[in-house]
Amino acid sequence: MVDKITNSQSSLENATRSRIHFSGHGSSKGAAGYIDPSDRDMNIDFLGRRDDTLSISPPADGFKDIRIAAAWDNQLVPDTSFFGKLLKRAKPANIDLDLGILYELHDGTKGAIQAFGDTMGNYNLPPYLSLSGDERSGDSQGDDEFIHLNGAEWPKFKRLLIYVYIYKGAMDWAQVKPQIHLRIPNEKHMIVTLSSHHKDLGLCAIAGIENVRNGMKITNHTEYFPGHAEMDRAFGFGIEWTNGVKSGERS
Repeated sequence: MVDKITNSQSSLENATRSRIHFSGHGSSKGAAGYIDPSDRDMNIDFLGRRDDTLSISPPADGFKDIRIAAAWDNQLVPDTSFFGKLLKRAKPANIDLDLGILYELHDGTKGAIQAFGDTMGNYNLPPYLSLSGDERSGDSQGDDEFIHLNGAEWPKFKRLLIYVYIYKGAMDWAQVKPQIHLRIPNEKHMIVTLSSHHKDLGLCAIAGIENVRNGMKITNHTEYFPGHAEMDRAFGFGIEWTNGVKSGERS
């Protein structure tokens, strides 16, 4: 079934209201999973510039469980309250993000995985993607929010587009610096970071993964949009997006 969601900035506002009801919270403290790009750990590959690519050859026995995670770093900003100004205090930016993926399988199946609309996916059945659920505090150890990809089914995939969107707080990406972490067994930890920051646009397509002869080609996109439909048009998924409530596959 074709996924449906609002086609403008109101989609993000609706996502905010729906998510708060869905998850039982309204804000996040930050991102324990964030890794500073200045970290020169030899076991990490950073894709930090737009159009940076990295290719992974398929293992002889195929891929295993793959984790696609979002992490972010709520920066300290001036506290604009009366006492905050008086005491010159700082506070976390209090911006919270959601992780989502557009997918296309070789059989033509297309859709989205994200918490808004409760389209959490299914690991063992199409689309072979499963969202972990919302990271309620943003302050737990490890990844802040992640999607499991059933690597054994990777040959059925054509491509993925990984995005994050701001559902609470100012639309200032420099204050959160989101990252996409890709963990593939027996491969280096791969992190895609934004090559530029933007204000006023609440959705960012950060990375794409293409199936190339059953291997993976990961690309840094860093492209900003006002909503889901605009992102879809730019990348040509052809999903139907409409105002109101998102309905789609529920497994």
